[in-house]
Amino acid sequence: MANSLDILHIVAGAGYMVQLVLLLLLFFSLTSWTIILIKFLYMRRAFRQSEAFTNIFWESRDLSLAYKEASLLDGSPIARLFSIGYSELKKLRQSGGKSLPDDDDSLNEKFTGLDNVKRSLRRAITTETTRMTQMIPFLATAGNTTPFIGLFGTVWGIMESFRSIGLSGTASLAVVAPGISEALVATAAGLAVAIPAVIAFNYFVQRVRVMESELQIFAADFLNIIEMDILPAKGKR
Repeated sequence: MANSLDILHIVAGAGYMVQLVLLLLLFFSLTSWTIILIKFLYMRRAFRQSEAFTNIFWESRDLSLAYKEASLLDGSPIARLFSIGYSELKKLRQSGGKSLPDDDDSLNEKFTGLDNVKRSLRRAITTETTRMTQMIPFLATAGNTTPFIGLFGTVWGIMESFRSIGLSGTASLAVVAPGISEALVATAAGLAVAIPAVIAFNYFVQRVRVMESELQIFAADFLNIIEMDILPAKGKR
């Protein structure tokens, strides 16, 4: 408690430039922790619901049932990916599908529809990856920038300390120590902001990579299921 009061006293007695630096670092800190909390809750929900949807998908093996479950698990990137792919699949079936005779035109239409499904899945993966990485770059910016902002405050504070020495004409510890302590607070504050921001950034980037890999794997498996539904028609000719 006494240390906290001492730090507050130091900040209150610091120069205007150092206080401005500390205010800027406070902004970075509050924003970083807000992003960390938001992204942590988002990632936890995304992974939990994706695992639940994947289990439902492979256990039921019913695409229409999986589509209904996907609408309930709106926090799952994999469920949203499947919903987009299934919508394109329904368009493919409605446009011709199994009701048309198995001639070259029908087969070509099926392969064209399959290409549309592939493109929609690729776009969905890109969209989900972009959504997951939103706000994360700010953490990298905070981690790379705030130590230098704090160092700027420290350098400025030391400059003011030497200026005070010149004005007072004495270099005693009583004159130098307060200014240097005020200056070092800025460096400590910069590191306090940067360290958790960098740790969180690396953690979220790793989680995004894992989810992106799972999206790629699920999309490939889903396309295999669709191809097995379309390609047998070629073998029956």
